Amino acid sequence: MNKKTNKAEKTSETARLHFQGKVYELPTFRGTEGQVGIDISHLRQTSGCFTFDNGFANTASCKSAITFVDGENGFLRYRGYDILDLVENCTFVEVAYLLAENKLPTAVELENFSEHLNQHSMIHEDMHNFFSGFPPNSHPMAILSAMVTSLSSFYPYLSASDPDFIITVARLLSKVRTIAAFSYKKSLGEPLVYPRYDLNYCANFLNMMFSSPVNDYKINPEIVKALNQLFILHADHEQNCSTSAVRLVASTGSNLYASISAGISALWGHLHGGANQAVIEMLTKMHKNRNNIKKLIARAKNKNDNFKLSGFGHAVYKNYDPRAKTIKAICDNVLSALNVSDPLLEVAKELEELVLKDEYFIERRLYPNVDFYTGIVYRAMGIPTMMLTVMFTIGRLPGWIAHWKECVEDGNIKIWRPRQIYIGPNKREFVPLDRRMK
Repeated sequence: MNKKTNKAEKTSETARLHFQGKVYELPTFRGTEGQVGIDISHLRQTSGCFTFDNGFANTASCKSAITFVDGENGFLRYRGYDILDLVENCTFVEVAYLLAENKLPTAVELENFSEHLNQHSMIHEDMHNFFSGFPPNSHPMAILSAMVTSLSSFYPYLSASDPDFIITVARLLSKVRTIAAFSYKKSLGEPLVYPRYDLNYCANFLNMMFSSPVNDYKINPEIVKALNQLFILHADHEQNCSTSAVRLVASTGSNLYASISAGISALWGHLHGGANQAVIEMLTKMHKNRNNIKKLIARAKNKNDNFKLSGFGHAVYKNYDPRAKTIKAICDNVLSALNVSDPLLEVAKELEELVLKDEYFIERRLYPNVDFYTGIVYRAMGIPTMMLTVMFTIGRLPGWIAHWKECVEDGNIKIWRPRQIYIGPNKREFVPLDRRMK
């Protein structure tokens, strides 16, 4: 990676903090897309205080050259390339290479990378014992997180600066796909389906998921294309919760597998990667009683009600999520290609139409996000609800790897150690056990 792309230019402007009769000059720097950051890294040493930013929504935790999100205007770029150009013209494997290597692969590089993916698609036979140790009803995300951590015991990984680090990238991408498919088969009590060298990345995954001794699964090119597109749309999204978790663990010097496992655990949450599952569950309830749609919209608008519509609004986007528009089109294409009709799609479109006409949601810029139609597409492919977050994980994996690599290559990286505002009791007098009141 060209490390110059990971620099932010210092500006001549400073910000001033007036505190307790003193003025503190804070330097500023500007990113390549014009973002301005105020450097408070020495604030505690100079002023004795530090900032409070609940959830870090206004704090940049790092400098990164991987992904740029413009939430106000609603666009997303990987390594400078517009997400829609990548979705229309690339496979997921190409985009994974782009994120890891900071360039789109040549034909030769793509062929070599694809060969590495095939060579490393199997998992060690001893790891099969792990699958048998999980209860039949184990959530696939629990299995995936544990198995990825275990990979460090079976497979060495090269340092991020090693010329052959791309082999480690391929190994992890390929094995996570295999583990995900195996975890699904485990939940069904069906025999495992091994990867095939004659299939590409997404087709191989579909075959491992749905082939069985009694089912000759037919690979549909339209479904393979859609799966590539969905994975690309999920490949990275700046410093979201799970990516920040990966970088947090990486800052300790922890290995790649442990860091990725942390990302998987963070993504599992219903407010993050689990949101697509929440959307399906919400739409299912609405389908059972279509009259409830307007009532639920009213509940979402009631400030005294904790209910929220899943799949609307985003922490970054204050415009229509560009990924959501594309996924909506993919959804129509997949259902058409399979010649199936999903009643949840009709419910989703009705809900979207009502919300986008409502002044409450318009004023707050609560548009459909990437999770809103994703689950419906996966349902049409045959992916069960419990596997939706796993699908998100496979897609997000290249971004996590790229951020881990960027983090450990940064010569100025510090172990992450946020501060807190203590709100507990003041110093207490210790009372021996025999004097404490019952």
